[in-house]
Amino acid sequence: MALIAAANIDPIKAWPAPVPVDDTLPRDDEIAIAIVDSPTAFLAMQAEWEALFARAGLPHQVFQSHAVLRHWMRHYLDSRTSLSIITGRRRGRLVMAWPLIRQRRFGVVSLRFMGVPVAQFGDVLIEPAECEGSLMQAGWDCLQRLDADVLDLRKLRADSALMRSGLVAGAVLRERLEAPFADLTFRVGPDGPSKAYASRERSNHRRRLRRLSERGAIAFGTEEPGPEAARLAVIAVAMKRASLLRHGIVAPTIADKRFSAFFHDLAGDAAGGSPLHITMITCDGAPIGLDLALDCKGTSFGHVIATHHEHERGGVGGILVHHSFASAKRRGNAIFDLLAPADAYKHEHADGLTALSDLALALSWKGRLAANYGLLNWRPFLKQAFRRLPSPLTRRLAAWSYGGKS
Repeated sequence: MALIAAANIDPIKAWPAPVPVDDTLPRDDEIAIAIVDSPTAFLAMQAEWEALFARAGLPHQVFQSHAVLRHWMRHYLDSRTSLSIITGRRRGRLVMAWPLIRQRRFGVVSLRFMGVPVAQFGDVLIEPAECEGSLMQAGWDCLQRLDADVLDLRKLRADSALMRSGLVAGAVLRERLEAPFADLTFRVGPDGPSKAYASRERSNHRRRLRRLSERGAIAFGTEEPGPEAARLAVIAVAMKRASLLRHGIVAPTIADKRFSAFFHDLAGDAAGGSPLHITMITCDGAPIGLDLALDCKGTSFGHVIATHHEHERGGVGGILVHHSFASAKRRGNAIFDLLAPADAYKHEHADGLTALSDLALALSWKGRLAANYGLLNWRPFLKQAFRRLPSPLTRRLAAWSYGGKS
């Protein structure tokens, strides 16, 4: 069985042109557009934001949930970043939200989705209706009046509401990525990996479990949001940093101390509707494998998977993946999204791929320079250049990165 979501789609050409504004809408259906630029005002919108999300939110829009965004705001909203949330209401009810932020870098004003760089996907929350195209167009018209130079879109899914609208058809493609996902019905067996895996792989899984048990008392568990989950989230991020450092991988987002603080607070928010769930493996009571995943409407998104360095060679990473799959299925999920990038180990568990794109859409002449020739194009280039460096040098750079920012 194979599930394919938006595979092999050109995100620039696949969707139709933007839908024009429908001037014939009845008066009762007129759209009231507003800008929310105050953190206090955004927090006050929690009830209606959550109501819109319950009615219209897609699984991948978990990163646009109010719980995720308010914790992001607490840690990542700084003096260089301001809110520019576009809202649309019909008869007073919130029916659309573009959760945008405004940033100025090197004289260029960028609009980006709230949640960067922690959130994996950005999108527009919009209630499906006969005039959805008119709603999107009204939001787009407002965006173009925000006096920004460029719309900077990271990891925009081919199945996102914004991509489907066709409004970003003129964007410059900076990088293509893929997010593998697993069908849990297909992948999870009654006592471990299902027959979707080769018999040799299932045998190796049992062998790794036996060897792991020789090192101490092994236990498998999960943790719901609360104080203990907050503590484990910090440990998971520290494990991830240590693993990246050992392999000489520079990851500025994870090196930033705000990353750990964000997950600490999101994991600890038991009363605030946090979607974060923690899957763990312990040895003699100490965590040796942790997975931080966000659940939303039948899909679990595995954000941080980390293992203790003393157990890496024992295959604890693979054991943790299977435990995470089984735990996610027990929580009622049908899909486990492994997120980008599509690393080799993820392909071993993938039943399909979702196409992602990093896009830059110019909104002014300065934006055209930035999108086509400027700083926005340096990120993919630097990533490729770094991979070509000798390992001793990459490890030194990684040590400087984590030592200076953790």
